Amino acid sequence: MSICQSVWDLVLAVHALDWTGRAEQVLMLGDAEISVRRGGSWLADPAISSTDRDLLDALLPLAAWPGRLAIAQLGQSLDGRIATESGDSWYINGREARTHLHRLRALVDAVLVGAGTAAEDRPNLTVRHVAGADPVPVILDPRGRVEPKGPLFEGRSGAPATLHLVGEGVRLPRPPPGVERVQLACTGGEVAPQLVLERLAERGLKRVLVEGGGVTVSRFVAADSLDRLHLLIAPLIIGSGRPGLKLPPIARLSEARRPPIRSFPLADELLVDVRFR
Repeated sequence: MSICQSVWDLVLAVHALDWTGRAEQVLMLGDAEISVRRGGSWLADPAISSTDRDLLDALLPLAAWPGRLAIAQLGQSLDGRIATESGDSWYINGREARTHLHRLRALVDAVLVGAGTAAEDRPNLTVRHVAGADPVPVILDPRGRVEPKGPLFEGRSGAPATLHLVGEGVRLPRPPPGVERVQLACTGGEVAPQLVLERLAERGLKRVLVEGGGVTVSRFVAADSLDRLHLLIAPLIIGSGRPGLKLPPIARLSEARRPPIRSFPLADELLVDVRFR
């Protein structure tokens, strides 16, 4: 039986379990016994704090998710903006929400960003605020427009190699060390989200976090290629700027999706967990 000193230790322990042929696992959180079922439902000592319960409710469904998983996240304002019109987004969310994002990274095999995010933000995509292993960074760049600059192209010591996904026929110079370029079939200058997930799964990257930006996340939502979406909502009203989700227009509200949701406080921010399946 695993004995964990913190809720996050317990989540990582559940994440490391092989759920093949296993329906339930009992772990210890300090002196409290916690029973976790395949899929993330759990039972525990009622003395566990409400804060710890929220964290378990939010993360155990991901840690104990059977099979492949595709989850996306967007950090946004109250009015659904992820950046100003100029693209400034540092930082919409506070430390607690950014820590949650790093927890999501630690629970997946790969973290994917689109070309715009890779070019403008030049992210690290590593686990820094929490314990855990860094996921494989993936850049979805169908037109090959991202310059080989920034942390994802620098071959960081000990970090997984970056996968640079480009469209078939795109001609680019040889990638720098620590970067593997992969060509995928394109239609209209775009790679189908499901094809991206299938190619990553073939490499053993079965759990994928689509981290941004809004255009890339929107394409995965529109293609019905996500299992979950985590919206990290900050107490901020921008009033204009880049929207988080932008989907094909509908004529009537009866055509709108109404997925089940749950919400959890993150300090003065809010996590909304959207389940698509």
